[in-house]
Amino acid sequence: MNPNAFPDPRAAAVRGLWSLDPAVTFLNHGSYGACPRPVLEAQQRFRDQLEREPVRFFLRELEPLLDAARAALASFVGADPEDLVFVQNATTGVSTVLRSLALGPDDELCVTDHEYNACRNALDAAAARAGAKVVVAPVPFPLEAPEQVIEAVLARVGPQTRLVLVDHVTSPTGLVLPVAPLAAELARRGVDVLVDGAHAPGMVPLDLRALGAAYYTGNCHKWLCAPKGVGFLHVRRDRQGAVRPLVISHGANSPRTDKSRFLLEFDWTGTADPTAALCVPEAIRALGALLPGGWPALQAHNRATALAARDLLCEALGCAPPCPDGMIGALAALPLPDAACSPLRLDPLQDALFAQWGIEVPVTAWPAPPRRLIRISAQVYNDRPQYERLAAALRALV
Repeated sequence: MNPNAFPDPRAAAVRGLWSLDPAVTFLNHGSYGACPRPVLEAQQRFRDQLEREPVRFFLRELEPLLDAARAALASFVGADPEDLVFVQNATTGVSTVLRSLALGPDDELCVTDHEYNACRNALDAAAARAGAKVVVAPVPFPLEAPEQVIEAVLARVGPQTRLVLVDHVTSPTGLVLPVAPLAAELARRGVDVLVDGAHAPGMVPLDLRALGAAYYTGNCHKWLCAPKGVGFLHVRRDRQGAVRPLVISHGANSPRTDKSRFLLEFDWTGTADPTAALCVPEAIRALGALLPGGWPALQAHNRATALAARDLLCEALGCAPPCPDGMIGALAALPLPDAACSPLRLDPLQDALFAQWGIEVPVTAWPAPPRRLIRISAQVYNDRPQYERLAAALRALV
């Protein structure tokens, strides 16, 4: 099989829009994102507006600004604005849904073994509070087809299953999972799904109306490149009555009838800096203007870069691609030789790549030590020479 080709380079033309350290080969956009300068400048303007007259801002100006930001985000992810609220991040969204469920000791919560550790902890805590059971669906990696994911989850779903928590894009392994057919099959079985879409907005096209999941949460600070501190929670209309924010505030007894209780409760949970959420429209605009063809072209460019970089690193490591091309978005993970490492500390190889080669890329113990993975990201500011540098470093260090 011929390796995938790198797309036409764009990094040199756009890299200056980010304030990333030029001395670091930054191949880890996926962990925390990186916010472009125009979006940071927009955030500062909002902060200046807030501090000029805080009472006017919070009591008179904030609500229409939030509504406008929500409308822009809803259009981008294929949702109705009335079904979407801002939260701090996807982990908050997952915890919000789990805390809102009335679970009992006979209930089961299903999750794959690729789930992000923080969200898995939230699931375990929710089950422990109710005396419910967590059922883990092991998804193979490497794997040959997306159907293996569906088969693995459905094999663990039974009459007591209340909820399935599943990643749209897995954090440790970088797989784009088949959430649409999985959600459809779970709906036929009467089981709700909570999609952890932490990496999906901005990486893959979204149409939340068509997906029809009961719950979907995502980050805006990763591939959408908004400032840190903004994500969203989308709740299907028939499930909104039971979902409450983690912090109960004024919206709980508001006499207003012009907005749903869902929006009234989530839009104000206390004084905080809302400027990251208000910058979402600028992030959508700024990233969408980087390439001719807008967001579809940007997503295609990043995916092509991820595939080509994965193939280059497979050659360096002497391994085969661990998943089909169709399951790659803008992340790719590859197995490394086993080594003693702790899941709670940076892997020595990750430290060596940074200290000796100036490369920032995650090396994680997965599924458990001594097995390890290296995961690369592909954002438009990345290019072939950066991945070639990583390949040379791995040949020298592994």
